[in-house]
Amino acid sequence: MSFDSVPTFCPLCVSRCGARADVADGRLIALHPDPSHPTGKAICLKGKAAPEIVYHSTRLLHPMKRTNPKDAEDPGWERITWDEALDTVAARLNAVEKPESVAFTSSSPSTTAISDAADWILRLIRTFGTPNYANYMELCGWGRHLAPMYTFGAPVPGTYLPDIDNAGCILFWGYNPSVARLSHATSTVDAVRRGAKLIVIDPRKAGLASRADHWLRVRPGTDAALALSLAHVMIENDWFDDDFVRDWTNAGDVVDGQTVWELLQERCAEFAPERAEGITGVPAADIVATAQTIWESRPLAFYTWSGLEQHSGTTQTMRAINVLYALTGSLDVRGGNVLFEAVPANPIDGREFLTSNRPPALGVDKRPLGPARFEFVTGEDLYDAALDGRITTLVGFGGNPVMAHADSRRGRDALRNLDFFVQADLFMTPTAELADIVLPVTTPFESEALKIGFEISQEAQSLVQLRRPLVSPQGEARSDLQIVFDLATRLGLGEHFWNGDIDAARRHQLAPTGITLEDLREHPEGIRVPLTTRYRKYEDGGFKTPSHQVELYSATLAAQGYDPLPAFAEPLTSPRSRPDLAARFPLILSCAKSLFFCETQHRQIAALRKSAPDPTLEMHPAAAAARGIAAGDWASLETPLGSVRARVKLNSAIDPEVVFGQHGWWEACEELGLPGYSPYGSGSANVNLVLSQTPSDPISGSSPMRASVCEVSPIREDAGAGSRRDPDA
Repeated sequence: MSFDSVPTFCPLCVSRCGARADVADGRLIALHPDPSHPTGKAICLKGKAAPEIVYHSTRLLHPMKRTNPKDAEDPGWERITWDEALDTVAARLNAVEKPESVAFTSSSPSTTAISDAADWILRLIRTFGTPNYANYMELCGWGRHLAPMYTFGAPVPGTYLPDIDNAGCILFWGYNPSVARLSHATSTVDAVRRGAKLIVIDPRKAGLASRADHWLRVRPGTDAALALSLAHVMIENDWFDDDFVRDWTNAGDVVDGQTVWELLQERCAEFAPERAEGITGVPAADIVATAQTIWESRPLAFYTWSGLEQHSGTTQTMRAINVLYALTGSLDVRGGNVLFEAVPANPIDGREFLTSNRPPALGVDKRPLGPARFEFVTGEDLYDAALDGRITTLVGFGGNPVMAHADSRRGRDALRNLDFFVQADLFMTPTAELADIVLPVTTPFESEALKIGFEISQEAQSLVQLRRPLVSPQGEARSDLQIVFDLATRLGLGEHFWNGDIDAARRHQLAPTGITLEDLREHPEGIRVPLTTRYRKYEDGGFKTPSHQVELYSATLAAQGYDPLPAFAEPLTSPRSRPDLAARFPLILSCAKSLFFCETQHRQIAALRKSAPDPTLEMHPAAAAARGIAAGDWASLETPLGSVRARVKLNSAIDPEVVFGQHGWWEACEELGLPGYSPYGSGSANVNLVLSQTPSDPISGSSPMRASVCEVSPIREDAGAGSRRDPDA
């Protein structure tokens, strides 16, 4: 077969791996790595499954409207035209009395292709006038992007990226790039080969942990204690950058007669390695050795992710890690975490429409320093507002909140209570099933998208690439971006969207780059803009904190009644904090991302499902044997909220008191004859059905989904686990 090899990139996750697509007779045949691309050393199995995703028989192909009530077993979907669908949506949105009674949701730009349109969705939200946008910020972005604002005044490590190519030491904390960001994984392997040290802090020995100089098996939810202990060892041994701490932090400020440095020393001293060992499970000697490696192998590049996000103490955990990082003096230096120079471009996220008289976002009254301060709404607050009527209308771009957030049944009830809900998606998800109108979306391989800079290195940041459609859309599917522009014009917002002309909008975005759309279309491999990294940019005017310094002590937190120093608190849903539950639920339930799926997506794709046919629960062999469970057995995973089912996988490297589930199991794979699972009822494999959104982090509202009590028992052949009980029963 003859085919064209087309330069492109895979947008299915944050890695945005450079690729070449084989296209023959208008069909996508295969996707391969493109080593000439700065992120193209490898692509994962999900990228390789692109053709199956594009041509899957369960794709949504036409706009549809519901004709039966939302609690009906059959929604009664009826095919409609795009004009009817968009006119209906626009009419319902224009009819609302208060824009703040409308919320928008989307999937996470880190784990889906919504990144193609994310900033344009923000522009639509901001021009429409609502402050309510839910995109999982509290579950996968708060720790990297917003919590560091209270230490550095900027997203570290979210925007200050790890300079892995030049690092002397690499620290991955609650982050496994082998399944989450393949470009980081390949760069790290190269760095280790040249002699860089690698530290992995993770309850599981997964991915690159097997190659680490130090793997610290921390008990889920106790990472703040570990960070404070590491900081204590570094301070006690003078293993810190004295010049940076003196000149660029508020260590010398005086609070109640003591300097901030003295207060920090006292706080860290509470977590001497021997005490931290009892809290975290990490041997004291390993804590000392790791602290020494951090100091002696600088510059330190670090990255954290969702392993630290989904806890009742997420914010203070990130504060502790950020303060620890400040001690190394590695911020914005070669080989540390660097704010790489970016290709100049016009912002298109609509920030110019943010006015001082905008109504507050949901949740800002309860958590004034949390995501709502930045106009991101938590799942908990969205559900509250949908249930009590403050939110009446919802516009969803991808995302599957009833499966991705804890308390799936409450999520279902919240979405049912809306007056109107429209969802744009690739497939009919449990969330889309609750909508009034469903809009079919293209896969990213059928649509065009502009990427200005790839987030891994300065070389990658210099690349501007227009990903061209590889094949025509299936059915009547339209891209998320096209839907945004179509809605904007119908809402009377066309003047802010170049009257619906996407090419004109992109030309505006590209204008400062000096690159034209025509240039990019002639060069699908992308065009590089010469950039030079300038380090220690904070020397020009300090940091974007109130003090213009790195804030080891945060007066902003103190003013709202929060601890201004990094602090540790036992997870609020652990056996130690809930002794009343520990006898019945002695194990700690955490969660780990699967290599084979993008969160709740793609379990219907045979190329992926064949490698992971069943929902799994990882257990230590001793814990399984004590419960009469063998490898491969089906087991009931029970929490105070109910039970779900999973097949047990034994892992001798994890703590015997910890088990790891997987979220996102609902869809069947007909090609392989593998079943789907009810999101809510008997036989469910949906871990989030039996997890709660509360007690959440008091600052961010992050749900405690990675450190909660549970028990595991064998399932008899005639018994089917999968139910949710009334938590008050």
